[in-house]
Amino acid sequence: MPIYEYECARCGQKFEVRQSIGEGGSDLSCPKCHASNPKKLFSSFFSPGTNIDGLGEPSGTTCPTCSSGLCGLQP
Repeated sequence: MPIYEYECARCGQKFEVRQSIGEGGSDLSCPKCHASNPKKLFSSFFSPGTNIDGLGEPSGTTCPTCSSGLCGLQP
């Protein structure tokens, strides 16, 4: 199941949700302020073994798509 990123329109909190492909976020609420209808953010695909621009050697840094540590990928 893919992980999608959302941002709360009220407080700006960014959070991640596991959802089926094509599932909307209209039933989601912000985990911080509980406002409804967060905005879905554009995310890039990350593959271990690529650097941030998607080419060459691993960058040796954490996942470029999140800094929360919630995605489950090891740094």
